[in-house]
Amino acid sequence: MRPVRVRKLWQGAVPVLLAVLLTGCASGRPLMLAPIVYAVENLTPFGATAPAARTNTIDVLYVTDRAPTTREDGMLDYGIERSLSVAYGSAVVRIGGEASWEELSADATQGVRPRALELSLDSVTELGRAPSTPLATKLIDGEPTVDPAALEELQRVGTAFAEQIRSRLANTPRKEAFVYIHGIQNSFSEANFAMAELWHFFGREGVPIAYTWPAGHGGVLRGYTYDRESGEFTIFHLKQFLRGLAQVEELERIHLIAHSRGTDVAATALRELFIETTARGEDPRERFRIHNVVLAAPDMDLGVTLQRTAAERVGAGVGRVTIYTSKEDQALGAAMSLFGGLVRLGRLDESDLAGDLKEMIPASPKLAVIEYIGRQSGAFFPDPDRPAEATDCHCSRWIRTG
Repeated sequence: MRPVRVRKLWQGAVPVLLAVLLTGCASGRPLMLAPIVYAVENLTPFGATAPAARTNTIDVLYVTDRAPTTREDGMLDYGIERSLSVAYGSAVVRIGGEASWEELSADATQGVRPRALELSLDSVTELGRAPSTPLATKLIDGEPTVDPAALEELQRVGTAFAEQIRSRLANTPRKEAFVYIHGIQNSFSEANFAMAELWHFFGREGVPIAYTWPAGHGGVLRGYTYDRESGEFTIFHLKQFLRGLAQVEELERIHLIAHSRGTDVAATALRELFIETTARGEDPRERFRIHNVVLAAPDMDLGVTLQRTAAERVGAGVGRVTIYTSKEDQALGAAMSLFGGLVRLGRLDESDLAGDLKEMIPASPKLAVIEYIGRQSGAFFPDPDRPAEATDCHCSRWIRTG
């Protein structure tokens, strides 16, 4: 397995996604440090950014089955309780208080940030809510049947959601959606912050969407098990959302970016959707137009993944799958201990590959596995308290270059 130069999935995506991989599930943090590759290679992520997007606020479209709550300041929020209905809305994220666009633009290429750029929520506005699932039923001719009124309401909300996507696509030349699905111990705010900063360093093109499920329960063991089952709870709703997103014909491509436990949520939803689609004789690539699936630090059992995802050929339904791993991921190490030492996909390295599996990854033209090696500051994350020449070099290695 040889070190190679990392290629871009789209402009700036690889270093930005490494940032998400290493940032983990923290909340209340400032904007992540800019990938130093922009400064080193004299690149700007904002060359094609539309004038209307050159501000210090980002309007993230959120989709959630968290139950709504209210913050102390009166702003709408969503907590860790589950909701039987899916809501969508607008979360406006502000970067750096009153920071100017010139400051934000320069920040992406300077390598060292002169001051912290804090993330905050300006507003949260729920724009629509689907009926509860399972949909209500009633007896029609003696047979239990889904209530036509519930179906009509579901269709109305779906149409309104599609119009919301279309209105946002009208403001960007890139007719694509970027969907972020978080992991455990994430709040509603953190999910929107993560999507906002990803979209910011991607160059602010396309439509940023945060799919946020009822995670964030306190405690180590209890928090993990609660969030894990909430991840199972959300799968039906995630499938509802992806079906609705695919109905927007103006969307040319959809990119799914999942982190930690959210990777299993995403993979399971895709598996079930693709089985359903192929059973109807349809091609899931044409039906859903999912171009990239990125699994960052996937909290997934390797053997289970091979049987439920690889053996079912779920990857054939998307354009490309990229997996980020790190043998030093402490959270995944804890998960391995909890589950009896079984290998987690997010800690995979060459030593875990043997026999047919070792041959399968290099033979797959649509699969890339990237191993991160290093600390949490350095070549991709400059430490503002250390001079550049003293910063440890980090690298990522392709197990599969594609």
